[in-house]
Amino acid sequence: MSTTAPTTRMTGIGRVLVIVYAVMALAATGRSFVQIFRRFDEAPLAYSLSAVAAVVYILATLALVLARRGGWYTVAWVAIVFELTGVLVVGLLSILIPEQFQHETVWSLFGRGYLFIPLVLPVFGIWWLRTNRPGAARTTVEVDA
Repeated sequence: MSTTAPTTRMTGIGRVLVIVYAVMALAATGRSFVQIFRRFDEAPLAYSLSAVAAVVYILATLALVLARRGGWYTVAWVAIVFELTGVLVVGLLSILIPEQFQHETVWSLFGRGYLFIPLVLPVFGIWWLRTNRPGAARTTVEVDA
């Protein structure tokens, strides 16, 4: 008799991670939508960066949910590493050249406007991807009856 261990990825911390990514996707999308349509001419760089952050959060959310299918695991890695890079670069630039970031973006000051969640979230995302590789959870246990 053969028993296969369940391979569900979206339980526990994985589910929480996806929910937080989805909330960030909604928040960043809403923020960038309002910024772009109301005041884009005031800070095109900052508001474009907010839109980029929104797209990255949407992509990361989808990729984490679909990570067991095809190339979605790789897409999740690319999106989350891009997110971490964006947070670090924009956060640093917003400190070093604040005149370019007079209007805050999602990633300004390392995500200060979002309680630094944009800085911490990709670290957890990378940890999750490293510990939940596709195929790593698939184990078959042989049981003699």
